[in-house]
Amino acid sequence: MIGTLKSLIGQRSSIRLGYHALKAFVAALRYGFPARSLKVIGITGTDGKTTTASMVAHILSKSGRKTGIASTAFFDDGTGAKENPSHLTSISPFVLQKLLRTMIRNGCTHAVLEASSHGLVQHRLDWTFPDVAAVTNTALEHLDYHGTMEQYRRDKGKLFEMLHGKGTKVLNANDETYALYSAIPSSNTLVWSPTHQTQKTHPTQETHLWLSDIHSTATSSEAAVHLQSAICNLQLCIPGTYNLENALCATSICLALGIPVEKSVNALKNFSGIPGRLERIDCGQPFSAYVDFSVSPQSYEKALETLRSIVGDSGRVMVMCSSCGNRMREKRPQIGAICSKLADVVIATEDETYGEDPHAVLDEVWAGIDQKACEAHKIFDRRDAIRFALTEAKPGDAVVFCGMGPFTTMTKLEGRIPWDERKIVREELRKLGYHK
Repeated sequence: MIGTLKSLIGQRSSIRLGYHALKAFVAALRYGFPARSLKVIGITGTDGKTTTASMVAHILSKSGRKTGIASTAFFDDGTGAKENPSHLTSISPFVLQKLLRTMIRNGCTHAVLEASSHGLVQHRLDWTFPDVAAVTNTALEHLDYHGTMEQYRRDKGKLFEMLHGKGTKVLNANDETYALYSAIPSSNTLVWSPTHQTQKTHPTQETHLWLSDIHSTATSSEAAVHLQSAICNLQLCIPGTYNLENALCATSICLALGIPVEKSVNALKNFSGIPGRLERIDCGQPFSAYVDFSVSPQSYEKALETLRSIVGDSGRVMVMCSSCGNRMREKRPQIGAICSKLADVVIATEDETYGEDPHAVLDEVWAGIDQKACEAHKIFDRRDAIRFALTEAKPGDAVVFCGMGPFTTMTKLEGRIPWDERKIVREELRKLGYHK
């Protein structure tokens, strides 16, 4: 009966959203509005939220501020990171408010919260009272729920409206959201940019922080961070130029909290990354292997461009790609197209189903692959696909396994099964004789 009623009420109907708003209020009331006792940082965006949130928590902790975090990948209530079992960015308000109260009991003074567009529309982050609201970037995603990119961006903008004219906005000068979010009132605005070249649509804006002299290798990345006339050298022990962008966003957030840029940059020197985000798997094999939580077309593009810069002319880029069920169908062939454009070898495989036929989903990813532009393989079983990629990899190649990232379970039609892609890749490498 309840399921029938839900199917009859639209996802964005006032009845459904009113129910979500009431649920969020009851949750906050139940746990005593804990966010009032914390300095809350909200981070939204299509890609990079988890890494940016983790970097912010790392900088704050290194600066002597005990910090909790709620992210897609993990929670930390002040006692250490634990996997987010829901795999959702914006969790139930009851889970979130309880987590915030536990952070306070464990001595946390700051809380970093990832904010998804769904969660913002559905009021899951109501009553969290953010002091700083930030955006990493926006790109094609979740149009099955939001309808258009314009609505998607407006929905993410709800995070900045939660400042209620106070606090600080941290905006990306190079993102299409800049003009929209700039117009939302706040006490302060900090603007960052991957480069000092900003969009022509915003020629008069002031960029506070930007990058230059960007470099990336298989194990590290670095750039110069500019703040007015000051320059700091940013060095990360993780690859990917996009991680430099995440670091700049994190540095801007921490600047809004009163932490000098130089102190943030120094703290990030020993930031070791987070599980499943272009995480290198090294068993002594003569090629590079990574597990990455790429799920959007843009994240696939960034990961593959990073690998291309790593291998240069000496090796091939190999990618295992997929797309989960019951989510934006439009992106499936786009992922296939991007992989065939940027990789030499593409292996399309299954992903989490969320109730949809995984073979049908795989067929839609496969339809976007240009088989004339790459060596393409369709292998339904995910472990078989991993084994095939590792067997085919040659010295100097770089292979990335995308989709599952750090999770330790995978949702299939028959239910959740144990699945830690990092362990599985290591197991298959050991079967091939690599034992570092």
